[in-house]
Amino acid sequence: MKLTEKPSSSYSGAMTPASMELKNERVAETKAGTDLASALVLAVMSGAFISLGATFMLVVKSDATLPFAATQLLGGFAFTLGLFLVLAAGAELFTGNCLMVMGPLSGRFSWGKLLSSWLVVLAGNLAGALLASAAMLAAGVASANGGALGEAAIAVAEGKVALGWGTAFVRGVLCNMLVCLAVWVGHSASSVTDKFFSALLPVMGFMAAGFEHCVANMFFLPYAMMLQATGVASGSVDLAGVLHNLSAATLGNLVGGVVLVGASYWFVYGRGRDRA
Repeated sequence: MKLTEKPSSSYSGAMTPASMELKNERVAETKAGTDLASALVLAVMSGAFISLGATFMLVVKSDATLPFAATQLLGGFAFTLGLFLVLAAGAELFTGNCLMVMGPLSGRFSWGKLLSSWLVVLAGNLAGALLASAAMLAAGVASANGGALGEAAIAVAEGKVALGWGTAFVRGVLCNMLVCLAVWVGHSASSVTDKFFSALLPVMGFMAAGFEHCVANMFFLPYAMMLQATGVASGSVDLAGVLHNLSAATLGNLVGGVVLVGASYWFVYGRGRDRA
């Protein structure tokens, strides 16, 4: 099946889904060609960006006067900051990079190249999230709203580690389906405004529904442990619970992004097409 990147008039100047698939293949190829040192720095930045969005969300969560739906939706809106910065400023995010599976599927680069890229980016995301956690602790952010932000951070983390492994896994699948759709559309954006709106609804949706994002959890969970260890707030988050959640969320994110978005769109639009 041959296709062209020329947008269909029915999309009012926007890319067609087929052209978006081709664009995302090319983005994957570019990412795979990034040297490991640069990829690591961009991944650390991405982990920090997502952590900033998570902190912004905790500000909303700290207001106990808000109704549940308002808290979830406004919290999701606040968290959009993280993915918007990744898309607009440029950074390497493991969850979004699950779309890179289209590279080896289309023969643009090897499976080994994909795995090495994923591992470097995942490690960088973790480092960025841990650095951001330490920075938020040093900045005393948890004391905001009379300490309510710290209490909200503990409550969020405790809710995550209390999830069964299977539940967290499925929530991870659903989360990264939405995140990768946001990134998918964001890669075809022609302006910063387009990138913002491509991230807005998918991110609001997964945060409002309580889905699990492994990189966000790399901030939420260690930050809660830091608050407990320093006596800023009390809670029951421990390392075993953190590893339990992160293993499920990460594998779920991988399945959601790779299978439900990247491989699926490649199968529909990229399979059998001449490499372009």
